[in-house]
Amino acid sequence: MSILCIIFLIFFSCKDNSNNKNNLAAQSGHPSLILTEQGVKQIRANLGSIPIFDISLSETKADVDAEIKNGIEVPIPKDYSGGYTHERHKRNYIKMQKAGVLYQILEDETYAKYVRDMLLEYAALYPTFSVHPKPRSYARGKLFWQCLNDSNWLVYTSQAYDCIYDFLSEEERNRLETDLFRPFADFISKENPKFFNRVHNHSTWGNAAVGMIALAIDDDSLLQRAMYGYKEGKIDPELKDDDGGYINRDGKMGFLANLDEPFSPDGYFTEGPYYQRYASYPFLIFAQALQNKKPELNVLYHKDSVLLKSVNALINLSDADGDFFVLNDAQKGMSLQTKSLVSAVDIAYHFGGNNPELLSIAKSQNNVTLDDAGLAVALGIKNGKDKPFSKKSIELTDGADGNQGAVGVLRNENLELVYKYTAHGLSHGHFDKLSFSLFEKGNEVVQDYGMARYVNVEQKGGGNYLEENKTWSKQTISHNTIVQNEASQFKGKYDIGSKHHSEKYIFDDSNNSVQVVSAKESNAYPGTELHRTMVLIEDKDYSNPFVLDIMRVKSNAPNQYDLPLYYLGQIVQTNFNYSKYDSPKVLGTKHGYQHLYEEAKGSPNQDNIKLTWLANNTFYSYSATATANDEVILARIGANDPEYNLRAEPSLIIRRKDTQNTVFASIIESHGTYSPISESALNAYSNIKSIKVVFDTDAYTVVQFETTKGKTKVFAISNMNADKEIEHKLTINNKALIWKGAFTLK
Repeated sequence: MSILCIIFLIFFSCKDNSNNKNNLAAQSGHPSLILTEQGVKQIRANLGSIPIFDISLSETKADVDAEIKNGIEVPIPKDYSGGYTHERHKRNYIKMQKAGVLYQILEDETYAKYVRDMLLEYAALYPTFSVHPKPRSYARGKLFWQCLNDSNWLVYTSQAYDCIYDFLSEEERNRLETDLFRPFADFISKENPKFFNRVHNHSTWGNAAVGMIALAIDDDSLLQRAMYGYKEGKIDPELKDDDGGYINRDGKMGFLANLDEPFSPDGYFTEGPYYQRYASYPFLIFAQALQNKKPELNVLYHKDSVLLKSVNALINLSDADGDFFVLNDAQKGMSLQTKSLVSAVDIAYHFGGNNPELLSIAKSQNNVTLDDAGLAVALGIKNGKDKPFSKKSIELTDGADGNQGAVGVLRNENLELVYKYTAHGLSHGHFDKLSFSLFEKGNEVVQDYGMARYVNVEQKGGGNYLEENKTWSKQTISHNTIVQNEASQFKGKYDIGSKHHSEKYIFDDSNNSVQVVSAKESNAYPGTELHRTMVLIEDKDYSNPFVLDIMRVKSNAPNQYDLPLYYLGQIVQTNFNYSKYDSPKVLGTKHGYQHLYEEAKGSPNQDNIKLTWLANNTFYSYSATATANDEVILARIGANDPEYNLRAEPSLIIRRKDTQNTVFASIIESHGTYSPISESALNAYSNIKSIKVVFDTDAYTVVQFETTKGKTKVFAISNMNADKEIEHKLTINNKALIWKGAFTLK
């Protein structure tokens, strides 16, 4: 054994052994990655008696049988995402993985021959391929327009190869490994270091791809490259690999770096749930393969089992319907039903202590993976071990050590408030510190726009990110947070924004009637401090829980502040006068303002403004404090968008000019329903008569609100001391207000 291999094994065997909850013996034969020889025996023994597994197997068999009848096609690559050759190669790797599993479970050589014949076609063509003809990616692939998709191919195909390994002749294995797999792994890693040696979901796929094929062909040199990255240059004789390079052990490259850096101790992935969902497959599938093949490395339980924690975190970052909350770059509608989450849930259940709540998620997915983990889930469901997954209020920290802000989710009955005060989120991050979104019964009420991309829709920019993702989606004005002087936070520059994160202040969900999340941001605009507190309140005087929002701004100079609200629905009523233009104006020239039409402008008639709208047959109202000089802008997305890449959705913007320090306070409430069948509107008017800031200093802020029935409440918060044991006392309108802890509602 080489010195490098010894170092590699000692490092892992000494790390996190106390957390190894499933110390299995190493799998030395084939299959040994996702399926194991013992697992295959158990699956065969249980077939016909495990309904969810049997259904998944039947569906997979029908899918692959139809594909085999259509014949094998390995086209010359030429298309972007969504194009024919792209989709064909993607289809090929998915079908090969499925066929390999079917061969093991059903012992039908038809499936092994299908995989073998397709792989041999790839082996014949791969040496003739140059880089993909489409030039857009920073790291072009060979089969696909970017190395990322080439890595997808190898992650799946490694599993297929493992399943048919013993079916192949030695000559066939030598040919595939010499002409296809080793060159493929070298291309991803050695020839694309900017892709392979990063901390990013792209690199996770690349690391897993090289690692999976390394395990399949028992190549320790490739495996160590996957774990630690690869870098050309001066050779350290102690760390030399077979190709004359060296393994970088500074912790900033390879699979382990991608495991350590993006995940917080709570399992939150800094790029957000959309990309956590995407990266969860290579993270967990490779960790599962390592656990099966090299259990002494204990990777699945690395960093206090953060990968297993990440599955629970991801489930908690979904709404009542199982759709993931939109944080950073994200396409709406991605949900727990995606195949990567089927795999994640099964692996987390099998290796993470058999949490019965995960079985309820698997039941809702109505699908399991056809492997050892899927069998464990199927048996658990068969034996009635499932319990409902309880989504509660939760704070998930960001940053490798959990000290770079967080995401706070407050839940009460049907309402879900998502508040973002995180780090930037790598290249997929947005300039949206202290932004929020709001859901009721799984429906968006106040939205985060998400990303400007139509994934795999070839007509829309080849299915890739559109220019509007930079000019609109990432900009601060596209989110529900403060914008100073019509400029995005951190000047809209990634290299500045990536250096900073917001600071947690309060997260308290101990009292279901008054749940509070509060955070501060002092770097987004130099010389300006932002402090936003959001409160989810349940009160007998209101028909439903509602949200109180307090945004404090303190600056060293006067500024213009814009606070947008991206409500979804049809305006029903306002309490302010406005003039609607015959021809909408473009609101600004840069930082996203160039994509907003100003459709109407008004001004407050009183100390409050109110907007009531109708969405999903439900009435909502926004009641906000206002000053006499405020402007109220009714805007709509879609300006300077000649190809209709943006959704034409509405916004209300409160604009406060020439102001140094200020407080924006508001309430969002759900208060009534409309039935199109009976044509009746119930409780269609807001329950809020007024809201006002009655006290504000550096030390304290107090907001008072009154119902239409004359009931008055005040919410007070200590802005500088969150200690739960400290007593506070204020005099408000000649009345003493005394409380213990950081906040109170009285």
